[in-house]
Amino acid sequence: MAKGTEPNMQTQRYGGTAIAFHWIIALMMAAAFGVGLYMADLPLSPDKLKIYSWHKWAGVTIFLLVVLRTLWRMTHPAPALPQSMAGWQTTAAKAGHGLLYLLMFAIPLTGWLMSSAKGYQTVWFGVLPLPDLLAKDKALGDQLATVHRLLNYLMAAAVAGHIGASLKHHFIDHDDIMRRMLPGRSS
Repeated sequence: MAKGTEPNMQTQRYGGTAIAFHWIIALMMAAAFGVGLYMADLPLSPDKLKIYSWHKWAGVTIFLLVVLRTLWRMTHPAPALPQSMAGWQTTAAKAGHGLLYLLMFAIPLTGWLMSSAKGYQTVWFGVLPLPDLLAKDKALGDQLATVHRLLNYLMAAAVAGHIGASLKHHFIDHDDIMRRMLPGRSS
């Protein structure tokens, strides 16, 4: 019998709210990342400004969802990792998740800080003006743009590692790590 498929093994799943947060945020981050790559080299135009607004709206929405997800997680802990996992894998999983959470906060914040420093106020969905977090400072805005870009590339690498680890657990270890976060699946 394959490892992780013992007959009486109880799958510990994430709840529906945690699964929804995970996939909604993941899809929004992927879209915001793609839009960010696309818009970066566009010439200044009304279309570019519109796309920047959409990107900023997505960033604010992601940030708010991550805050809600974190509050939810504080009262609804993640299922325990299988005891059969090697210690280094448990440590790597915890570090990887910690990095993902840190980046989910840091990326939107650096975008907001950059926008403030460059003198472009963020107006969420064109309706709710958010306060500028910094005074206008072009040099600082340019530095924050670099930080924002590098953090996004780090996030892309962390997400690739996260997906790779999930696939390894599913196809090589044959355990339930990946299945417990899939929507619409019972144990």
